[in-house]
Amino acid sequence: MDAIPLEALWGTLILLLICSAFFSMTETSMMAVNRYRLRTLAKAGHRGARLAEWLLARTDKLLGVVLLGNNLVNAAAASLVTIIAFRLFGQNEMALTLSTLSVTFLILVFSEVTPKVLGASYPERIAPAASFVLAPLLKLFYPAVWLINLFVQGLLRLLHLRARTTSANSMGVEELRTLLIESGSFLPIQHRGILMNLFDLEQATVDDVMCPRGQIEAIDLAVEPEELLRQLSTSHHSRLPVYDGEPNNVLGILHVRRVLANLRDEGFTSEILRERLREPYFIPSGTSLYNQLAQFQATRQALGLVVDEYGELQGLVTMEDILEEIVGEFASLRPGLQSTTVREADGSVIVEGGVFLRELNRKLDMDLPLDGPRTLNGLLLERLETMPEPGVSVMIAGYPIDIIQVQDRMVKTARIGQRRPTA
Repeated sequence: MDAIPLEALWGTLILLLICSAFFSMTETSMMAVNRYRLRTLAKAGHRGARLAEWLLARTDKLLGVVLLGNNLVNAAAASLVTIIAFRLFGQNEMALTLSTLSVTFLILVFSEVTPKVLGASYPERIAPAASFVLAPLLKLFYPAVWLINLFVQGLLRLLHLRARTTSANSMGVEELRTLLIESGSFLPIQHRGILMNLFDLEQATVDDVMCPRGQIEAIDLAVEPEELLRQLSTSHHSRLPVYDGEPNNVLGILHVRRVLANLRDEGFTSEILRERLREPYFIPSGTSLYNQLAQFQATRQALGLVVDEYGELQGLVTMEDILEEIVGEFASLRPGLQSTTVREADGSVIVEGGVFLRELNRKLDMDLPLDGPRTLNGLLLERLETMPEPGVSVMIAGYPIDIIQVQDRMVKTARIGQRRPTA
């Protein structure tokens, strides 16, 4: 070793530090790389990404070859620094101490921290490129890697531990939700909102979006034919529920336009309406919107009547109501309907009592409680614990709510003020 020039030893040390830096940077980038981004590149034909995927599918062998190379290089670098120190300062304790401190500093700064920071910062660039080196090295040193892993598996069994085989990048619903929230400029706000709404379909039920029983426009066959004809000709809906005398006695669903088109030729009687009714489609109360959307698709229905456990009619829900939960309101498809909210100059909002709390929270970015009543009227009745009267005010979740108009023991309109900070 004394015959080797000092310059050659310095050059070899620099080469060893570079190799150590490569293994450290590669280890961090391989563990930090986005598996889904890597899979996208691999499907696009990127050879480096394919090699990286192949290596990551064998994590134990990948870590084995990286750490084997890294430790061998670091050990060689430590020995080489000791030799250089002995050549410069002689074989004494001071030279040994200086070599230990020097090699620790060199490896820590140039071969560990700096390369790992780079690997963590640019994993998608480094991992595929490094795979071209790691794959041949794994095949070359496979016997040594296999032997190391054999001891590792034996030690794990001795400690009664088990290596996890599931992907570290597997995601649940909450992880996907967080990913969407943090997607930032990578995804348009509208698209992100639609995807977020899809996750809420499992928690929301048909009771959250249905038209309540008291607001359903329906046809009563017990009324006079002239009144029936007037209701049909002035209806803004293409399909209407038909009952006989009592709303719970639903006979079927009537396609309004088809009936009006044929009445000119056949005349108008309640019996003709009965003959043209379609079988009503009933939905159990509490059905999730996700399941109901699938049911609408499977049964080719677009309208259903929500009933409770006793068979009592609770409301009406359509395919459009569920789709609006995903993409927002189809205002142009709702002729004759007015907005349920009116913004005032002072920042307050006048709303109808029958508006759903979910709709208020979504439209006006509010935070009204959703764990109880589903409408503003129901929420006010729950808090007041008495029949509502005009002029009464109540504070709910920091929002001052003033009752403006009451009709048929229900809040017709109310004013919601701007949220006030709570103590």
